[in-house]
Amino acid sequence: MKEQLKLRTKVFAHNCVKLTQSFPNTYLANHIKGQLIRCSTSVAANYRATCIAQSKPSFVAKISIVIEEVDESNFWLEFALDENLVLKEVIESIMKESSELTSIFIASRKTASSNSQ
Repeated sequence: MKEQLKLRTKVFAHNCVKLTQSFPNTYLANHIKGQLIRCSTSVAANYRATCIAQSKPSFVAKISIVIEEVDESNFWLEFALDENLVLKEVIESIMKESSELTSIFIASRKTASSNSQ
């Protein structure tokens, strides 16, 4: 499961980066592009860090960062859609993946938190 999630988060980041390449060259689009690239790649990078966490508290702290970053990614995806930078049909699958990853990581944090008590 750990290796599958490493791959899944990396593919999510790649898909977000590819999506931003279709954005127009405007101030707003460039801002959203930068934010989405930053937080979506952070999901993948920080998830890798959770895989080598040295303790339960460290894991919980790191997975919390992953949750924040994937939620922020979802915000910027929604914002891009709201601003008509991308068609709904194009972004739907990435938004679905963002929601699924959020649910997985929240469940993982709950499990880790309850196991450490």
